[in-house]
Amino acid sequence: MKLFSCQSCGNIVYFDNRSCERCGHRLAYMPEAGTLTALEPAGGIEWTALGDRPGRSRILCVNAQQDGCNWLVPPGTGDAFCRACRHNGTIPDLTQGENLERWRLMELAKHQLFYALLRFDLPLATRMEDPEHGLIFNFLADPPAQDGDKVMTGHENGVITIALVEADDAEREKRRSGMGEPYRTLIGHFRHEVGHHYWDLLVRDAGKLDACRAVFGDDSEDYEAALKRHYDEGVPPDWQERFVSSYATTHPWEDFAETWAHYLHIVDTLEMASAFGMEVKPSLDTEGSLSARIDFDPYAAESIEQIIAAWLPFVFAMNSTSRAMGQGDLYPFVLAPAVIAKLGFIHRLLHRQV
Repeated sequence: MKLFSCQSCGNIVYFDNRSCERCGHRLAYMPEAGTLTALEPAGGIEWTALGDRPGRSRILCVNAQQDGCNWLVPPGTGDAFCRACRHNGTIPDLTQGENLERWRLMELAKHQLFYALLRFDLPLATRMEDPEHGLIFNFLADPPAQDGDKVMTGHENGVITIALVEADDAEREKRRSGMGEPYRTLIGHFRHEVGHHYWDLLVRDAGKLDACRAVFGDDSEDYEAALKRHYDEGVPPDWQERFVSSYATTHPWEDFAETWAHYLHIVDTLEMASAFGMEVKPSLDTEGSLSARIDFDPYAAESIEQIIAAWLPFVFAMNSTSRAMGQGDLYPFVLAPAVIAKLGFIHRLLHRQV
């Protein structure tokens, strides 16, 4: 994620801003250009984007009507939805209770995910384009207690289901604490579940199984048996030496999805650090091991080593700052050498080097 500037007044604006607080112009994201643009009315539902070529009018995604989206639809199409919202399957009844506000939070996380997927130029077929493996999101509210089981977040053949209750901060924290997780966020759910989708596309369907198994293990192991063992027996005592999270120990599929999610966490966060021109240079660090200048585009990084060399000093500083505010670590994970090697596989996969 990065910073943007308003084309009307030069004010710094952010990815999720709907309007410029300095000049009042409406703002929208143009995914094909990778930029946030100021808008001017062009009559009816049409807008002129100041960041676009002159003379072309655009329309906002229909979900902007409910303040669930701030993206423009692809130019020259008759689409009603933007590049991200066209992947929606089921959304909750927005007239009921807190569903609208929770759905808006879901959409914010989903759009942040799509920012990264588009930056990496990943395949993004809809369910209509690919009925068997197209990517589709279902945001489901739990039924009344007497009417059935709660919604489970998960993935199956391109269908990603996210439980709407995960947008409730109190409930999500309750689940995080109850499951002993150091980190649980909406964007974390999206990045993890889409990792399963891209394992299907980039590993299984692309003939990369042997290369992936050499790093993550044999995915042909029975998943249900592995899941039961995980919850019955717990995690190996040395898990932090080989896995990015305790849940990654469950099965090679989960190890891949967790590592994929963490790679996106790191790259997206480093891009914002780069946008702010951040440099970490502790005065007591005489050897330079905790120093880094984040002056590169992590989405275009040459290697995982370049990313990790910037990430470790940066996150050490951010964790220390968070503790000074009485909060937990921003990134409460240990990246052992074996984990960095797995992150390296994800890096090479995304850069078509596997």
